[in-house]
Amino acid sequence: MNALAQARARAAAQVDCARLGRLAIVSLHAELACAPKPGLVTPFDCGSHTDMDAGSFLRSLFALRHYFRHVAQAGADNAPFSVLRDHGIAAEAAMLRATAGINTHRGAIFSLGLLVAAAAACRRERGGVITADAVCVAVQRWAPALAVAPLDPHSPGQRARAQHGIAGVREQAIAGYPLLRDIGVPVLRNALAAGLPRDAALCHTLMHLLAHTDDLNLLHRGGAQGLAWARAQAASFIADGGAFAPHWRTRLQQLGDAFVARRLSPGGSADLLACSWFLLQQERV
Repeated sequence: MNALAQARARAAAQVDCARLGRLAIVSLHAELACAPKPGLVTPFDCGSHTDMDAGSFLRSLFALRHYFRHVAQAGADNAPFSVLRDHGIAAEAAMLRATAGINTHRGAIFSLGLLVAAAAACRRERGGVITADAVCVAVQRWAPALAVAPLDPHSPGQRARAQHGIAGVREQAIAGYPLLRDIGVPVLRNALAAGLPRDAALCHTLMHLLAHTDDLNLLHRGGAQGLAWARAQAASFIADGGAFAPHWRTRLQQLGDAFVARRLSPGGSADLLACSWFLLQQERV
């Protein structure tokens, strides 16, 4: 490949990375805008949170607008996990500055960042359309480094993880995100194909993810009993037809009141919802 061709290839890769970065932000905004979401922040209420609202999330998204482009470029450059981790640490610091210390997107910085990097790597290596499953599996290229990366033992999620002895998002990443491959993406894909509007399809997918996820946010806030209760409510909603059922929105709003009364918030499931939307949409760009 001559110098001109190499320059054109680099320019095309940069454009693609910028596109993936924007899509990541759009996906996080789609998750925020989706309502009703039991216990979670929406444009209409704060769910079970007293320290954040939709404005907090929008400030965080603005602070993260360059992170996903940078991590995509790192993926396209076949960078080691240490480079991705440095970008993530810088992004978390930017988020905390923008939100006055409130954690709005730490989980998304990790999981969505890895998926964006993997998508960019696959596109640079293979070209063309990359399936959602292929992107998830591609995250495993960083599995050895992920397995030994230090964790913050003082974070609420890691304390809950250690106390209850369950796998977290790091284990999901090492395994190639089976929750996304087996539940998040196919449920969302099928809901949209069946004609559900975007918000309904997202709510429907969120409840499927909630029913199957050991959500560390729920464990932190409600312990094992809170997690079990929340998963049971989600399973009941799905069994009754989910967002395909009449008056599903009213039922979710009522369920949201019960989540707020218990101070439960399935933030981990919400992160996976944003990842599901990103994975589905990146197949089309």
